Amino acid sequence: MGVAFGTAICAAFCAPSAQAQSPWPSKPVRMVLGLPPGSGSDLLARALAQRFTPLWGQSVVVENRPGANTNIGTEVVARAAPDGHTILFGLYSGLTVNPHLYAKMPYDTFRDFAPITLICSLGQVLVAHPSLAVNNVAELIALAKSEPGKIAYGSLGAGSQMHLLSETLAHKAGIKFLHVPYKGVPQMMTATLAGEVQLTWASMFSTRGPVSAGRLKALGFSGTKRSPMMPGVPTFVELGIPEIEIGVWYGLLAPAGTPRAIVERIHADTARLLAEPEFRDKEVLAKGYEPIGVGPEEFAAFLKRDFARQGERVRMSGAKFE
Repeated sequence: MGVAFGTAICAAFCAPSAQAQSPWPSKPVRMVLGLPPGSGSDLLARALAQRFTPLWGQSVVVENRPGANTNIGTEVVARAAPDGHTILFGLYSGLTVNPHLYAKMPYDTFRDFAPITLICSLGQVLVAHPSLAVNNVAELIALAKSEPGKIAYGSLGAGSQMHLLSETLAHKAGIKFLHVPYKGVPQMMTATLAGEVQLTWASMFSTRGPVSAGRLKALGFSGTKRSPMMPGVPTFVELGIPEIEIGVWYGLLAPAGTPRAIVERIHADTARLLAEPEFRDKEVLAKGYEPIGVGPEEFAAFLKRDFARQGERVRMSGAKFE
């Protein structure tokens, strides 16, 4: 990510507090999420909403609007009044991946939103079934070159991070995998644990148990740095494949035209929560997330970089939706 968490927090604390005596919010605030309840992003959104409620003096309600790979929920916020009472718990998929996948989009990432803060990132672990005769990425590449198209990986379908990361790795290494899509993470992980597919990508939180039990082998990590959950697993940057970096990130955005003072207030409050040891440890670090907390300008710059990077991944994968 290239942004120091401490710097982001300091910047937030030094931000103007002009909004402190403003009437905002004057009614409950909706935090819209384009995924159903129960997901990791939903749990983090609800933890933030619970803590924002007393800070803002109004109820903050998470509104799940799943569908179209998060496009439906994202569009709700793009079309909402820019008064600070509707904000988006945004994901990489709806903002930097889908515009390259879909022929027509119901919103524009850069025109229709005011970036507030990049909350955190979540690297993905490339894991292998024990039956696959490899113990690291170099051995995986060598085996895949000797058996093109025979090593299968599970994903959540065309355009998912598992698909894009796998095809990026294949493209950069000059190898070919067999893509097997699944309807959800439980099905994908069950298939990988059973050996129906030999590879998949999942969060550090999801894979730590099976790896510790010897039911999976961790080959590489897509985060910006090694995770304390699995310090022995190298990053792809270390392995000389910097294109395999990050994967999943969460951020807060408002409809374009939302007053700057409101945007700064939300960023400052988010950054303070990320700096609070109890919240950071329980809701962020314990789930395998890397806290970030940068402000509107840094988040806007990140969106542009990730938009370009995800576009290249989609191009290499060949994925396209009508």
